[in-house]
Amino acid sequence: MIMKLKHLTTVILSVGLLFMISCKSKPKDADIQAAVTTALQSSPGVTADVKDGVVTLSGSVASQSDKDAAEAAVKLNQGVKSVVNNVTVTPPPPPPAAPEVTADDSLKTAVAGIVKDFPGIQADVKDGVITITGEQKADRWKKLKMALDALKPKKVDASGLKVK
Repeated sequence: MIMKLKHLTTVILSVGLLFMISCKSKPKDADIQAAVTTALQSSPGVTADVKDGVVTLSGSVASQSDKDAAEAAVKLNQGVKSVVNNVTVTPPPPPPAAPEVTADDSLKTAVAGIVKDFPGIQADVKDGVITITGEQKADRWKKLKMALDALKPKKVDASGLKVK
């Protein structure tokens, strides 16, 4: 009878010890959440939820390597069974558009190159029409008009020009 009691005591102690070991080794979701939140401090824009040891990541990052780094940092924590990575990679914004070059821009440049040799003359270009203002001698005006006509504008408007 004493032998049976010793055997029963050993069995009860063994079962109790196994129960304590198995209960102690399982981390709580709250503990995992705290560790994961700390691990994600280097991944701004990423958040995590923990349920039954499964970590679900969400948020957005700038690159695939940032997404992979967040997942790797979480996997290193004790108690994490698996990771569901729902983080999205946000594409970079498109580069700013180059200013649109119009036909008037190239005509303005050409007109400015010609008019610089004619002091007292101002020229403006709008919708393919060159508008001339100022004062000029008749022979110089003829040279200027021929040079401007060679640019093939829609029109050369010299109504604001005073010819001497």
